[in-house]
Amino acid sequence: MKVLIADDELVSRRLLQSKLVGLGYEVVVASNGIEAQTILLSDDGPRLAILDWMMPGADGLAVCRAVREQAPAYVYVIVLTSKDRKEDLVAAFDAQIDDFITKPFELPELRARLRSGERVLKLQATLLEATSLLQHQATHDSLTGLWNRGMAYEHLSHELKRAARSGEPVSVLLADLDRFKLINDDHGHAGGDRVLQEASTRMRSVLRDHDGIGRYGGEEFVVILPQTTRDTARVIAERLRVAVEEHHVVFGSGSIAVTLSIGLACSTDVAGNADALIAAADAALYRAKDNGRNRVEG
Repeated sequence: MKVLIADDELVSRRLLQSKLVGLGYEVVVASNGIEAQTILLSDDGPRLAILDWMMPGADGLAVCRAVREQAPAYVYVIVLTSKDRKEDLVAAFDAQIDDFITKPFELPELRARLRSGERVLKLQATLLEATSLLQHQATHDSLTGLWNRGMAYEHLSHELKRAARSGEPVSVLLADLDRFKLINDDHGHAGGDRVLQEASTRMRSVLRDHDGIGRYGGEEFVVILPQTTRDTARVIAERLRVAVEEHHVVFGSGSIAVTLSIGLACSTDVAGNADALIAAADAALYRAKDNGRNRVEG
């Protein structure tokens, strides 16, 4: 693990550096508080730091306060000091340090405190990973990996608010897999799931980077097209329809033909919020179904 040591005394700094290298750490060195602060606030700065309390430019506590306010990731801060009065230690922990070592330090103590810091950082990384996974599960459909209904609705509402300020249009597509019940009946739910996954991949592959797509429910998908006129949205919708129709889904020893009906609505034609725009796209989708399926209406 990479460790920053910050000490303005050359002899003390080199001694500490040699000890840390001997313990297997990659060492980054700073000779004053300002330099230490700059390193720790960088995107790839060390996550472990040993700061001398008294340094020119900014002392160890000032550096710690800056790190707590501005660092992109948590830094475990150990302060190296000859101060041992209770009021000094209170001041140090008020500055949100994690630990301290009294000069002159002993190697076993230094090693133990560094290992304690590593355990804290590893635990935090595990918690952050778990939080990220829970957040993904809360906002994405588990089968297709697309946004779920709530996330798609939230994104559409956000884009409509931005469009209200900029005057740019937002278009919405509601896409429904044709005769999906028959696919489930003929190939079972495993076949239906495979169709949903493959159709999702095909649609996502032909969208632009700033477009959004979510599974709206069952075999229905919602596509959000920011800064997109009705005419451009129709071109994109047709691209989605063709992408799904042209690639049969391989399942078992055979393949499944899949088509898509799409309803289109644009904010320039529909006054109101996300609900109104989705309702207009839904009405257009029903027309696509009534007019023979495998088509775009709106």
